[in-house]
Amino acid sequence: MADWQTTVTSAALARLLATARLPEPAGAARRPAYRTLAAQVRLLVSEGRLPVGARLPAERELALALRLSRTTVATAYEALRADGYLRSRRGSGSWTALPEGSAPPSDALHPVPPDEQGRTLDLGVAALPAPQPFLSAAAARAVEQLPAYAAGHGHYPTGVPVLREAVARRFTDRGLPTTPDQILITIGAMGALHLVRQALLGRGDRVAVEAPSYAHTLQALRLNEARLVPVPLTPAFEWDLAEWRRVLSGAAPKAAYVIPDFHNPTGALIDEEQRRELLAAARSAGTVVLADETTAELGWGLPEGVTPPRPTAALDRAAQVVTVGSAGKLLWGGLRIGWVRAAPALVRRLATTRVYSDVGAPVLDQLIAAELLTGDLPAVRAHQLARLRDSAGALDAALREQLPHWRFTLPPGGLSLWVATGGVSGAALARAGERAGVRIAAGNRFGSDGAFEHHIRIPLTVAAPAAPDAVRRLAEVAVRAEDEGRWQGSDDTQPLAV
Repeated sequence: MADWQTTVTSAALARLLATARLPEPAGAARRPAYRTLAAQVRLLVSEGRLPVGARLPAERELALALRLSRTTVATAYEALRADGYLRSRRGSGSWTALPEGSAPPSDALHPVPPDEQGRTLDLGVAALPAPQPFLSAAAARAVEQLPAYAAGHGHYPTGVPVLREAVARRFTDRGLPTTPDQILITIGAMGALHLVRQALLGRGDRVAVEAPSYAHTLQALRLNEARLVPVPLTPAFEWDLAEWRRVLSGAAPKAAYVIPDFHNPTGALIDEEQRRELLAAARSAGTVVLADETTAELGWGLPEGVTPPRPTAALDRAAQVVTVGSAGKLLWGGLRIGWVRAAPALVRRLATTRVYSDVGAPVLDQLIAAELLTGDLPAVRAHQLARLRDSAGALDAALREQLPHWRFTLPPGGLSLWVATGGVSGAALARAGERAGVRIAAGNRFGSDGAFEHHIRIPLTVAAPAAPDAVRRLAEVAVRAEDEGRWQGSDDTQPLAV
């Protein structure tokens, strides 16, 4: 057992278990609840959604949270120990494990390790390579500036001024007047979301989220014990405003997390009128709107001459919108630069509290990002959008030829295609892909309640010439997943109501 462990509370585990939907059993007989509970924990561990080494709740606590008998939970724990998925020690509790000789679980949404990149087709991570030669040129200019910063301590809790100015200027250029004191630079977009979540949300607070939505944010919210309230997108990938109004007035969530600009994973773009209506409903409910704009600059499929909507905060009259952005999608994820745009008072508050986790993003990364966001931005953006456009066109053609029964809509932008797999389980595809050297992001990772089982997300980061072969391998995995019959012979497949 490691000296430090992730501790999963009973409430957080209950919410995770609710997302671990298992296929229906072949027979009609219901299996004991302890077997289903054990199977759900095994699934969460094997998919990497429940970390190996995570300390689980005591049997009595989990039984109360799941409304099961303590005997049921104790028997499930014993079954997990027998299978090698749980270890226990008197006085230390129980923690998740893997059976002897098992390979660590891989997560399709995490980068392929360097030693596997030549053997594995990565259809999981939606991130572009660096824009060259622009990155190298910007890095050289940033290094020339570094001596002026090296004389000091290098800690900038709100961010290096030149980058705060560049980000504020970009918001202004997009139709949202912004000053540098409204900008906080963070370590990536997830760092920004973490800071905002800590400042605005408490344990057990409700958060309304789109369904589907960004998998990593959903998981982070679950592990922080937020109560997620999903609001489905319409079949046309728009906001269902009637449902949003019902949720906002009925559930009164503390926050609403939305991705209105080239949504992840669908690529949808929400128009200004829908944004206005959502903000009005959120204002009446006292709900803070957390707008994720990490993909806002990726409109590769917009018709010629069409201008994208202004940032959501440009329509905000009550300072209720907090915006999160990132250099990682348009520029390069290796820079690890994100930001928050908010009222100056909130920016100061975030800067004060962040020093207990970090004291600022790396100075050199910030200088490189500032260089790319100023003089080189139009060329960088054209370069990256051309990559995405070419990849989308090639994947579109290959999917329609090789997997014609799968369904998807070519979006106006973003980093991925959201694909309905014609009834094939996305989780089964991911498991079969793991054995075949193909990383696949199962659709249920993007649902707050384990929905979207028959979807996958395909990133638009496959180089256009490689798209036909990538789809060929994906089609082979689909055949294998169908042949394996979606967990053949498993007796532990009856869903457990939690």
